[in-house]
This record gives sequence, structure tokens and C-alpha cells, in this order.
Amino acid sequence: MHADRFFQTTRGKIVSELRRRGSASAADLAGSFGLSPNAVRQQLVVLERDGLVAETSVRRGPTKPTFEFSLTPEADRLFPQAYDKMLTAVLREVRDQFGAQAVERVFAGLSKRAVERARLQVTARDPQAKVEQLTQMLRKNGVVAEFSLIEGGFALHEHNCPFSNTAKDHPEVCRIIHDVIDDTIGGEHSQKESLAAGGKECRFELRPAPLTR
Repeated sequence: MHADRFFQTTRGKIVSELRRRGSASAADLAGSFGLSPNAVRQQLVVLERDGLVAETSVRRGPTKPTFEFSLTPEADRLFPQAYDKMLTAVLREVRDQFGAQAVERVFAGLSKRAVERARLQVTARDPQAKVEQLTQMLRKNGVVAEFSLIEGGFALHEHNCPFSNTAKDHPEVCRIIHDVIDDTIGGEHSQKESLAAGGKECRFELRPAPLTR
């Protein structure tokens, strides 16, 4: 199953939505995609057969239990892993042989190239349009990302990260997304939650500089 093509299908979109939500019923998902609950259930049956989702009974109130679906560990293979274990080992070896400054230089180079690529994709002048383009760029790179409006700016949500395990030992890896945000969005930003630190998502609060003529 080619991941890029898979995520363009209805089943792939359901998997992405479950990654974002954590769990959801067929009715919840139907509302997100403009489909009937029965149509969504048909897709969930296939995903459950393939071992990608699991069904559980959840009581949401005094009514009868609702059946919700969530992703199984097997579904993780659909999302970019970036060989994080190997990357962690390589970085540890670089640090042991050449020192922490060598690791910093490696990420400085990676960050510079990431910023150069981002500049080609985040080209809007309007702050919200910029955040939309950044979000789309992250999605193209396999990150389940979205943004929301907050007072004075935007919240950028990343529901998965191919480098979250590496970041536990080498927090320098997070420099890349911070540098990309600084360069493409501008203004001020801060990270409020991190998958590497045990959070449910990587969440950034962005407050772009005002648009000037």
C-alpha cells in the first residue's frame, strides 16, 4: 500500500482523522466527510479487517453505549517513521566522536535546507494564508497537521511527528520546525506541547507580525 495514494482515499482520510481525534464513532466521522454513517462503517469494516482500526464501546452519557474506533499500532506504519532509531544511533555516535557542537552543526545545515524549501511553498503575504500554506506543506510531508484561530494569532497542531522518538534524546531536531516557522510566518511563536515530552500533539502558538503595505 503506497502511503501517499492511500491518504487520498476515503479510508486514508478516515485514518488521518482518527489520528487527529484519537477516537471517533462512525457518525462523528460521517459528519467530518459529508458521508452517511453507513458509508463510513463500510470503510471502517475494511480498515478493521486490515488490522488498522479497533472498535470499543464507550458510554458518552445516560444513553446506550456508542461504538468508537481508534487506530491500532499497526497503523503507525502508514505514517512516516524516518528510521528514527537509526537516526538516534547516528546522532549519538556523532556526539560521542565529535562532540555536541558537531550535532548542532548537522541540524543547522538541515534546518537551513528545510527553510529554503519552505520559502518556495509558503509565499502568501496574508498571515492566515501563510499558516494555511505551512500546514499544507507539513501535510505533504506526512504530518497530520491543522491550525486553529486563537486570540492574537493561530495554533498549529501536529498530531504525529516522524522525529518524536529522536527528539527525546536529541532535542536539536526540533530546531528545524522552529526555524521554518520563524522564517515563513515571522512574528513570535512558542511551543506549548510536545509529542517528544509525552504530550498528545506538538502544538505551537503563532503570532505573526501585522501585515504591512
